[in-house]
Amino acid sequence: MRISAAQRTENENRIRAAMDRLLRGVIPPGGKCDIKTLASEAAVDRTAFYGTRPYSHLRVEFERRLNAMREAGEIPDPREAQIARLKTENAKLKERLAASEQTIDELTDFRTQALAWLAAQHEEIVHLRQTAAAANRVTRLPAARTTTIGSCS
Repeated sequence: MRISAAQRTENENRIRAAMDRLLRGVIPPGGKCDIKTLASEAAVDRTAFYGTRPYSHLRVEFERRLNAMREAGEIPDPREAQIARLKTENAKLKERLAASEQTIDELTDFRTQALAWLAAQHEEIVHLRQTAAAANRVTRLPAARTTTIGSCS
């Protein structure tokens, strides 16, 4: 079915208006910033954007503008922006988790060493006490005499 030049111009105007809305970030619920949503918003068959179809030049323009925005760091689709933000946040959290796990491992190793040192020191103290008790070489000194100065007897 052929369309008239006026209908084609009207369709192109609707496509360009929908393209501008999508690239500004006005995404309909359930849609994305893509050709499928563009076709739906402009009320045009999606196949008209591919191959040698009448609106393939508009698809190329849309993809070029979308890629230019992405390269500039602008993401018109809020879901894509959220996905990018969540991926970055996820990577940071993975780094923090790895650092925490490393710290836990180091502290666990230190705890094990500290307990081993304490056990060795306890064994040494017990050994020294047993040795001291078995030797019994302690000699008691006689009690000191008390004398009073200045008394004559």
